[in-house]
Amino acid sequence: MYLEIVTPDQKVFEGEVISATFPGIDGSFQVLNNHAPLLSTLKKGTIVYKDKKEEYEVVVDGGVVEVLNNKVVVLAEALVEDE
Repeated sequence: MYLEIVTPDQKVFEGEVISATFPGIDGSFQVLNNHAPLLSTLKKGTIVYKDKKEEYEVVVDGGVVEVLNNKVVVLAEALVEDE
């Protein structure tokens, strides 16, 4: 599936992934290939996504995620830098 993570300032990631886990308002959830359409609000937390070689993490300060036809778009409010 195709994942795109953007903030108002930058494109954080764009590419093919095997899975992605999101910090949903009502709890964390994972999206895999052929997932049902979904629209969800995100709370501050870590997005974890995996490609064929590695696992990556990015911490966001909330946002929304849309899943439709094997394309996942994350509109994050901002990235959270290491505190």
